[in-house]
Order: sequence, then structure tokens, then C-alpha cells
Amino acid sequence: MRILIYSYNYYPEPIGIAPLITELAEGLVKRGHTVRVVTAMPNYPERKIYDNYRGKLFHTEYKNGVKIQRSYVWVRSTPNLLERFLLDGSFVIFSFLPALMGWRPDLILATSPSLPGCIPSSLLGGLYRCPIVLNLQDILPEAAIKVGLLKNPFWIKLLSGLEKFAYRTATKISVIADGFVENLEGKGVDGNKIAHIPNWVDTNFVRPLPKENNYFRQAHNLQGKFVILYSGNIALTQGLETVVKAAATLQDFADMAFVIVGQEKRLKKLRRECEKYGAENVLLVPFQPRERLPEMLAAADLSLVVQKKNIIGFNLPSKIQVLMASGRAIVASIPEHGTAARTMKSSGGAAIVPPENPQALAEAILELYKNPETVKNMGYNNRRYAVKHYTIEQALNSYESLFERAIGERSVIDSSVVSKQEV
Repeated sequence: MRILIYSYNYYPEPIGIAPLITELAEGLVKRGHTVRVVTAMPNYPERKIYDNYRGKLFHTEYKNGVKIQRSYVWVRSTPNLLERFLLDGSFVIFSFLPALMGWRPDLILATSPSLPGCIPSSLLGGLYRCPIVLNLQDILPEAAIKVGLLKNPFWIKLLSGLEKFAYRTATKISVIADGFVENLEGKGVDGNKIAHIPNWVDTNFVRPLPKENNYFRQAHNLQGKFVILYSGNIALTQGLETVVKAAATLQDFADMAFVIVGQEKRLKKLRRECEKYGAENVLLVPFQPRERLPEMLAAADLSLVVQKKNIIGFNLPSKIQVLMASGRAIVASIPEHGTAARTMKSSGGAAIVPPENPQALAEAILELYKNPETVKNMGYNNRRYAVKHYTIEQALNSYESLFERAIGERSVIDSSVVSKQEV
């Protein structure tokens, strides 16, 4: 197949959807498909275009057999709602030209976020008369409304209309969690249009590694420590203040260290929280190069997943698969009845505590600190679960099958149209 991937995020961005889509594109190439990616100039997570891509309107490059066509985006470090609109709008406008400059695809895979990206991908689908598969990593604008990011009635109405347009124009919709299926069907989307394909992790890259002679531990003086690690996005949906407060109550344990790895700009605010609560056992570390990810995760005794109470329950953060693959136990401060909690309970490798409850989080960590054999078994369970359910090979099989069905259904529709015209 000739597959065009329309995704705002892609390599070399180190976190979020970018590594996933990169692995998917390169995996499809290895299986004999031809892939080109239409994407933005890399800017995440710092929200600043990377040095090698600045001052360019368009840029084409190749990586591991994938043709990558980049376009300019108007980006600001901390965008407000209007600036976010300009960011998405610039991607919609400038990405469309390189999307036209290339071979005709058999299928288009469009990712959301960014939701406005469904506009050019739908236009391309019409021009090329090819099916569109919409990959939903989040359900917008619902998720933004839930956490208070989106309040203006005009924008809510506009984006809700865009959401309906995206679902209507897509031939198939792939979702990352079963809760997404229920949500979409509740909005009138035909269940036959929806395919549940979980996010994946490269289990050969992210794998259990020994804590001894670990680069990350050595670099940050963590040898001999019981390390509780959070790595990832620091935003409204996480509530890392809960971790800081929990750490402050556990300072009497000299060999216990909390490590939070994230965007440097966000860490400054968190540093003030540490000072406020006297959490001297919290180490704040900027994002590490992606090639260091396995070692960083292996430095942990416990890995953390943290969400606020108001998070949408059907969401499943992609970091969960990565943490499971690392073979470490997880403590999750998340809504008990959400998709993430159900998934981690199934793995047998996580302790679930109520969100925004520092005392409950501290107690769960302390209990595991006192029971190293339990921690070891939980890590083993997580690794086994990841290998069974979340490998890149399983995802590639599912996407290939979905693409073939989408192309087949589009061919039937086209044949029906031709037959009617002849009559």
C-alpha cells in the first residue's frame, strides 16, 4: 500500500504521539509499504521550533525509508486559546501544499490531536478518492472542556462541529481504548466504523534493565536509593503537586528519592511547590534524550502515573504501556473506575490510589517500599502484560488489517457509484 500519514507530531519530538507515529510509519515501511508523512516543523514539548528547522517554510527529509514533508507552524511557548487556533490554523494551511506534492496514496491516516488537521486530510481524501482512517489519541473538544481548558461557548460549538465533521468524513476510526468506542457510539458513530487498536511500545527498545551500573542513577547520585519516578507531561491533567505533597510526608526515609522528569519550564513551577512543602527528597530533572529512556525507566523501583479527579475516565495515557514494558511496578493516582485503572488492574502490576490524595499515595509507596518482593513480582507482571498485549508487531498487524478493510470498502462504494452512473 501507499500510505500518507497526516500527523502534527513526528520524529524527532521525544514524547507524546510523535514516537508512536514514527514507529508505526517505519514499521509499515519494513513490511513493504510505501509511506510519506506530512507533519509540522518539530517543536514539542518546548513549543519552540527546533534549531535545525528554524527559518524554513517547507522541509523534506528521509528517515528509515519514510519520506517526511514538513511545513511551517506559528508556535508560541505557552499559547492561549487564540494562539492555539493560530498554531492549528497555520498547520492546516501550510501543510496542504506539501501534501499535494507527492505520489497519490491508497489511504490516508490522520491523527487527532490536532483536530483541525482533519480538514486538509478530508480534502485530500476527496481529491485522491482514497479512504481516510482517523486515529484518535484523545477525544476533543470534550477532554479540553472537562479539564477547564476550553470554556468559551463559541469555540466549544466550533470545535464540536469539527469533531462531527472528522467522524463523518473518516472511512474508519481507530481508537486507543475501549472507553472511546462507547463514547463515539453514544454520539451516533456507527460501531462498524470503529476499531479498537491500543497504543503500542517497542518492547525490544524499552525493556527491563538492571539498576546496578545504571547511567541515570549514577548521573543523579541515586545509587542505593529506593527511587520513585515520574516522567512525562506536566500539565493541568496530571496534578504533580500530589506527588510533591506525598514526598514531603516521607522525608524521614533517607534512602527514598522522588524523581520528576519533565519539561524544564514546567519544572520551575514545581520547584516552587517543593520549596513550599519542604520536599527536599524530590529531584527535578529535564527531559532526557530518547535513547536514554530505557535506562532512565530502569533506574526506578516504582513508576508513577498521576491524574486529576476531573480527567476523562475513558482516556488511556500511552505512557502506561511504556512503563509496563520497562518491567517496573507502578503506583497510579488515578480515577478508580476509568480505563487506565481497569488496564493496570488487569496487568497485576499496579497499586491504584484515589487521585489528588497525597496521603493515600504516600501510604501505597511506603507499603511497597517495605515489601521488595512484591515490587519485583509487580514489575514482572507488567512486563509480561506489555509483551502479551502491546507490542509494535501486534499494532502493525491490526493497522494493516484495518487499512485493507478501509480500501476494500471504498472500492465497493466507488464501484456502486460507477454502476449507478452507467444506469
